[in-house]
Amino acid sequence: MVQAYILIQTEVGKASTVADVIAQLPGVIRAEDVTGPYDVIVRAQAETVDELGRMVVAKVQQVEGITRTLTCPVVHI
Repeated sequence: MVQAYILIQTEVGKASTVADVIAQLPGVIRAEDVTGPYDVIVRAQAETVDELGRMVVAKVQQVEGITRTLTCPVVHI
């Protein structure tokens, strides 16, 4: 299982709506709107890195109101 944090920037005033929509996507563990340089932070998981990438591109980035994403895979060193 691969997990990652997805940092999301949204259009002004869209953070709460974006977080609510993303929270319903399969593979999303948690989605919260936050303050700072990013508007939403998501914890997601998938079976493989490729599956995680497909989820981000095909599902997360298609949510209306998102302007930019940054995916940070979790590593255990």
